[in-house]
Amino acid sequence: MVYENIEVLKKNSLAYIVINRPELRNALNHETLQEILSALNRLREDETVGCVIFTGKGEKFFAAGADISQLKQKVALDVFKPGGMQQVYDYIEMYDKPTIAMVNGYALGGGCELALSCDIRVASYNSKFGLPELNLSIIPGAGGTQRLARIVGKGKALEMILTGKVIDGEEAYRFGLVSEVVSPENLQAKAEEIARIILTKGPLAVKMAKIAVHTGAETDQKTGLMIEKLAQAVLFSTEDKNEGTAAFLEKRKPEFVSR
Repeated sequence: MVYENIEVLKKNSLAYIVINRPELRNALNHETLQEILSALNRLREDETVGCVIFTGKGEKFFAAGADISQLKQKVALDVFKPGGMQQVYDYIEMYDKPTIAMVNGYALGGGCELALSCDIRVASYNSKFGLPELNLSIIPGAGGTQRLARIVGKGKALEMILTGKVIDGEEAYRFGLVSEVVSPENLQAKAEEIARIILTKGPLAVKMAKIAVHTGAETDQKTGLMIEKLAQAVLFSTEDKNEGTAAFLEKRKPEFVSR
């Protein structure tokens, strides 16, 4: 399928969703978000794809946030309409397959929130992260007030949100916002290295781990432990668990079948 605002590229078991609006700093308008949803739905059904990597076209911008020209037209009830940025990012967070944000430049506002919704974030040294929405007299409205605080802590999140401070890749790494920070020329190799490691794991276990972590983080520990126990119970009944344990004992590479 041909898209106007994104590119979808496949490389072996990996799929790239590339925001392709470099002339507009890869700004995320409504049409771009709908194309991302469409691509994710198609990739979800593609059994040859095991991991999805998000990035931006070019070397300067991952995504510089929402399209301000559209944002200016927003009214109160628009935040409740389906297909908005918050809903799209919720879908990414709970996506069946693991997701990686490969941040190659500025990730501001909705671009930063897109990265936050991914399972893992990898950045180049020249990347920049920030939530400058208060400059427009609005707040980060696509998960920024919630996910950032859970990832880096409430104090750092409030500093970034209230001041609009933009941090570089190294500072993002120090605060746990990104898992790895590397030179721009090594960014894609690092993202693919992480993806390949994930792809060696049992795919059902990857899916259940995501559910346990994301859902458990929203509740108390006792409830989270029950979610973990139920996820484990599901996995104990799978062919992949039998294959994984047998392969370990027989000192061979497992052949998982997602059953």
